[in-house]
Amino acid sequence: MEGGIEMLAPGSSGSQLAPGVLEGQVELEPELLLAGRAQQIGPSEVVLYKPRWGAFYETSLEEHLRARGVSTLVFCGCNFPNCPRTSIYEASERDFRVVLAADAISGLYERGREELTNIGVGLMETAEVVASVGETAPVGEA
Repeated sequence: MEGGIEMLAPGSSGSQLAPGVLEGQVELEPELLLAGRAQQIGPSEVVLYKPRWGAFYETSLEEHLRARGVSTLVFCGCNFPNCPRTSIYEASERDFRVVLAADAISGLYERGREELTNIGVGLMETAEVVASVGETAPVGEA
């Protein structure tokens, strides 16, 4: 909006991670992210810029995951009908195994649950996901 507040513009405070998301403060690098590259923010954590609803659309997410041998993705988040649903379908069409932490997502409705089950998405509660990760994580990474 011309002359309006630039709440999410690159470099603005609104484009940064919310306080408390990470231990310590990390300054996101808009040039790096808008160029489609990952920004390392922790030993095993990166940030990617997502230009549309789906996390795989015009991002390097698939390449990043494949390079690390990732085969299973666990989803949680806000407003299932939009970004999470789109990203789940994108992950499924790329043959990732997909799990949804059903108690850690807003806006999930019964038909959505059925549709996810029909495409092979595993619906689990967060406690089940955490227990499963602890059982299957490589030594020293649980």
